[in-house]
Amino acid sequence: MFGEWSYMAMLGFVLIASWWLEFAFKLRVLRNPKRLFTTLVLVSPWFIAWDAYAISLGHWFFDRTQMTGIIGPMNIPLEEYLFFILIPIAAVLTLDGVTKVLPIVRSWLKRPARLVNK
Repeated sequence: MFGEWSYMAMLGFVLIASWWLEFAFKLRVLRNPKRLFTTLVLVSPWFIAWDAYAISLGHWFFDRTQMTGIIGPMNIPLEEYLFFILIPIAAVLTLDGVTKVLPIVRSWLKRPARLVNK
């Protein structure tokens, strides 16, 4: 039972692990459709084409016991299409989260170590 949805569970984990950054750090990544669309257009078609090519040659396949069974265009499973949408968005969220937090961490590191010298 769970094997059929293990790939979807992994995608759910990616959502939970990265999308909270949007709200915790007020990133506004998800509210910028132009940026999201640009990210997806620059990344996803290349990987989808590569997947389709590898599948057609028999170099790449998917374990049918770990899939929902929904196959889209070019013989690519739904989970793979979702992967090529969600992972780039998660990457942008993570990058923006780190970019927003890094200056705060740097300011902490530049503080004099008053307690260490006592």
